Amino acid sequence: MPFEMIDDILAVTGRTQARTRLLPARVVMYLLLAGCLFAELGYRQVWAKLVAGLHGLPIVTPSGSALRQARQRLGPAPMRALFDLLRGPAITTAGQVRWCGLLLTVVDGTTMVVADSAANTRRYTKHGCANGTSSGYPQLRLSALLTCGTRSVIDAVFHPISVGEIAQARTLARSLRPGMLLLADRNYAAADLLTTITTSGADLLIRCKNGRRLTTTGRLADGSWLTRIGGLPLRVIEARISITTTTGTRTGDYRLLTTLLNPRRYPAAELVQLYHQRWEIETAYLELKSSILGGRVLRSRTPDGIDQELHALLITYQLLRTAMVDATDTQPGTDPDRASFTTALNTARDQVVNAAGIITGTVIDLVGIIGTNILNNLLPDRRIRTKTRMIKRSNSKYQARGPNIDRRSYPASTSINIISPDP
Repeated sequence: MPFEMIDDILAVTGRTQARTRLLPARVVMYLLLAGCLFAELGYRQVWAKLVAGLHGLPIVTPSGSALRQARQRLGPAPMRALFDLLRGPAITTAGQVRWCGLLLTVVDGTTMVVADSAANTRRYTKHGCANGTSSGYPQLRLSALLTCGTRSVIDAVFHPISVGEIAQARTLARSLRPGMLLLADRNYAAADLLTTITTSGADLLIRCKNGRRLTTTGRLADGSWLTRIGGLPLRVIEARISITTTTGTRTGDYRLLTTLLNPRRYPAAELVQLYHQRWEIETAYLELKSSILGGRVLRSRTPDGIDQELHALLITYQLLRTAMVDATDTQPGTDPDRASFTTALNTARDQVVNAAGIITGTVIDLVGIIGTNILNNLLPDRRIRTKTRMIKRSNSKYQARGPNIDRRSYPASTSINIISPDP
């Protein structure tokens, strides 16, 4: 994050300070980004991390009130503009990012909790419970459009939880382009959303409920068949997937909808295997909410502060992902999945504390210290997923199911059978 980039963003958004201050706007931008690296610390402690490596320089020690006023003075606009500048698919030669020339993307939503203040509660309401009570903290809904393989953020939006994932997906369709293939779960198979996605020029591969009634308009040689939803021609692929381990075989049925109608160019069995890439976004949300935030609530106590903080969080995540892709790309054939996010995160923290890479004349390369540590600590190849989703650690100790979870790994094989419905 070079100083010139920050200064340009401040100039474009009109947030460059009118007079010299102890906390210039540029410094506050870095403070907010460092706050994401040290989510467990208050801003005064984050400030101490920022200046820890600047021995011998005349460094101010601002009060907590001064830091708060500086963040308020900056506002959310610069962080929004910086995220808009940095978002987009990471440039990589990895084959896992594209399939048949199509850029693999995925969309999904998640919820996040924010500080319980009066201002936040007016904007981000608490989730109602069946017994008439509500959740302890206000919540917001975040939806993101990601690139599979590199898990870089193409676009993201957030609103109160009263705004659903479908509405947010319509907004995210603004960033879809021809040459993209969008993966999504069955919640996104609404007719109007399918039309919105295809209007962008992108193709889609979306799961559909098995019980949904669809009219057959044609049959294809590979066992898939054609239908129409809202006037949109789609191909339906029904498959039975079996995973076999030493403990037995588990079988499940999937129904997928796609705009890729040519069975020779886009084989049904390959599309079924490809749909598994949708899980990349679940891992990205884990990295945001658990690895970076450590399960903590967003600290800001005003909606503008939440806007500022969440965009800083997305920027920090994107920068780490960029460093990870730059590192794995230097070793041809290395799957980006093998780059460790926690290694990148912890190395970045150390770099901030050491004030590394900020002195004039420092040589900057694409790998750097972060990339070197990533390459020295590559993860093993990803194993086949054999279990359904489950809660390993409940919010309540009285509902914990941890001891009953089988955490052993088994050699596994997968078979896919395309199901052709009876005429």
